Amino acid sequence: MKISEIYEILNTLSPFELQEKWDNSGLLVGDMNREVEQIAIGLDIDKESLESAKENTLFIVHHPLIFSGLKQLDFSIYPANLLEIMVKKNLSLIAMHTNFDKTHLNSYVFEKVLGFKKEFQEDFVCKTTGEWSKDELLALLKEKLGLEVLKVVSPKQKITSIALTTGAGASLMDEVSTDCFLTGDIKYHDATKAMSQNLMMVDIGHYESEQFFVDVLKSELENLGVLGIITQSQNPFEIS
Repeated sequence: MKISEIYEILNTLSPFELQEKWDNSGLLVGDMNREVEQIAIGLDIDKESLESAKENTLFIVHHPLIFSGLKQLDFSIYPANLLEIMVKKNLSLIAMHTNFDKTHLNSYVFEKVLGFKKEFQEDFVCKTTGEWSKDELLALLKEKLGLEVLKVVSPKQKITSIALTTGAGASLMDEVSTDCFLTGDIKYHDATKAMSQNLMMVDIGHYESEQFFVDVLKSELENLGVLGIITQSQNPFEIS
């Protein structure tokens, strides 16, 4: 298939126009008229996945490799070191980031992974109501997301509403009206702000909450008759 054909399939599945203004989803490396021999799906791309890929492979990833303007291509540093490999091997790259968060990923993690009943969703935020104890909720998150430890802000013993945004969503806390907000990459000052607002927040990890991108997209593409292999990148963090 040509990249243009695959791009249109992806655009129908999750329109690229839904991405945030600051985002860089879409075709980042390649040529719409190029024929691809294989599709590889991953959360990110790394050196290992590129070096092991066949020539003329199209990578479809969640996180854009090129996020802001490149002023130089120094092939000894990231991301130019990866771009050099891609050019040499005729590898192509499409990113599906905030558009896919809105249409698929957040609701999938909320409902299919964590088992919550989604009662409301606006852009990135999924929400539900019910009754959970703190220990019950934290045990669920550890089990379903494969987390050994959790960072918790303003813990509540009784929780009656939960919201979630996968990835780094702490900047959305002012838009979240719940007892508990689940998201990743909660910074110190975000935590301080949440504590002052008596908002319980749980850091569920960036990688851990978004690792399901590959499963969701692979399933969607298979339903549309497009086959892809999974090249899941490793979590850059280790617990020690």
